[in-house]
Amino acid sequence: MTEKIPSPKPNEIVCLYEITNAIHSTFELRKSLYKVLDLLAEHLGMNRGSITLLDPETSEIHIEVAHGISSEAKTKGRYKLGEGITGRVIESGRPLAIPRLTDEPLFLDRTGARRLVDKSKIAFICVPIKDGRSVIGALSVDRLFDGTSSIQEDVRLLSIISSLIAQKVSMLEKINREKDQLSRENIRLKKELTKKYSFSSIIGNSRKMQEIFHLISQVAKSNANVLLLGESGTGKELVANAIHYNSLRASNPLVKVNCAALPGNLVEAELFGYEKGAFTGATRQKAGKFELANNGTIFLDEIGSLILESQGKLLRVLQEKEMERLGGTQVVKVNVRLIAATNIDLAEAVEKGSFREDLFYRLNVYPIYLPPLREREADILLLADYFLEKYAEEYKKDIRRISTPAIDALTRYHWPGNVRELENCIERAVLLCEDQVIHSYHLPMTLQTAEDTGTQQSMSLEDAVSRFEKELIIDALKSSRGNMRKAATALETTERIFGYKVKKYGVNPKQYR
Repeated sequence: MTEKIPSPKPNEIVCLYEITNAIHSTFELRKSLYKVLDLLAEHLGMNRGSITLLDPETSEIHIEVAHGISSEAKTKGRYKLGEGITGRVIESGRPLAIPRLTDEPLFLDRTGARRLVDKSKIAFICVPIKDGRSVIGALSVDRLFDGTSSIQEDVRLLSIISSLIAQKVSMLEKINREKDQLSRENIRLKKELTKKYSFSSIIGNSRKMQEIFHLISQVAKSNANVLLLGESGTGKELVANAIHYNSLRASNPLVKVNCAALPGNLVEAELFGYEKGAFTGATRQKAGKFELANNGTIFLDEIGSLILESQGKLLRVLQEKEMERLGGTQVVKVNVRLIAATNIDLAEAVEKGSFREDLFYRLNVYPIYLPPLREREADILLLADYFLEKYAEEYKKDIRRISTPAIDALTRYHWPGNVRELENCIERAVLLCEDQVIHSYHLPMTLQTAEDTGTQQSMSLEDAVSRFEKELIIDALKSSRGNMRKAATALETTERIFGYKVKKYGVNPKQYR
């Protein structure tokens, strides 16, 4: 016959309800466990109580929280697995109930908390705290035993409470593990960002780029506003990243805004935020980019496209370090470093009246001019090789190098789109390439036929075939280190024909040895 489980008494129901609330009302484990013991004493007349936890690494059991036991006595409550009643319960995973402590030799009273009481009138109950099949600790209490109440009912109640405690401990351990994982991931990502946006990530060995590196290193550690000047595609955003991630604000946000991409009527709402009801559709308060960048850096690209009214509000933020959200009256303090970029002549815009003179001088604290790619001829091949390696890896292609005619085409072109255009050009070439070498015919037509003027010229079929043939011969000689026999074999032709072609195109095999 199945034993009937007795229904909980009214005071037990109230106790369980309040204990459940206490356990789930806070993420502070010790605070919730202390509350559990206080409620047990208040509702069920239990005197002393403790919650012990097992250290899985040392197998040592210690008192985490206690009720009716002094702090000094609590520090003495340390056990090994199997030691005393608590050690036996945690080791076996089964509860123990002792009606009279005087009848149990296992009871050690290591804390000394019951030294002055009559142990013959004290019942001691200890139940395991289990997370699944693993025992992580124990809940133990003692109470006066008068022989009228069922000690097994107390065991049942404490077992329910211990399962609630186990759920709490398990949940907090999971949260802490996730926090630690997120913290480690955050540190790793910050290190990657710092590495990605270090000076070494900006490709260039030319004299002008060396000057840029020097200027960045001088201004990075300061809080000075920086104005980046130069044509589109010269790498202004990359320089802004390098300045921020090598500054004292590197651990704080870098917020980027393209002013040219924002409609005139949305610029202020985007930069400074807005209050609920500020305009139709503003159903909630929204923080602006300056608030989001507080204590960090804000990068305003294409700042020359800002309308005059927005320029005035921007000037106030830079001078007073305060702003108001659109539709609001509350002053919001912000501490933001500004890096602005433009591809227009701001001084000329000031003369025309389309840009505020006072804002221009506020921005122009530390100007850095980024030269166009046509003024950095020494960096073109370096950048091309970098992009080749990048996209060859991305598209899983075994491409080793760029052919000499292709290099000539790259260096001959005037690059109106600057570094961005060069990157797109190499990515396209990698996509088209089916062998280990980027040839000139993999490049866009504007590069294949470009001269120093940058204008496109027509090419006859004969000229195109000759150029392609010469390119194949040079590549074969490079691969064979100037050995004409090996080069001819690689091209599946005879030495005689190969020698004739070498002479025809004026190629010097010794040059490739």
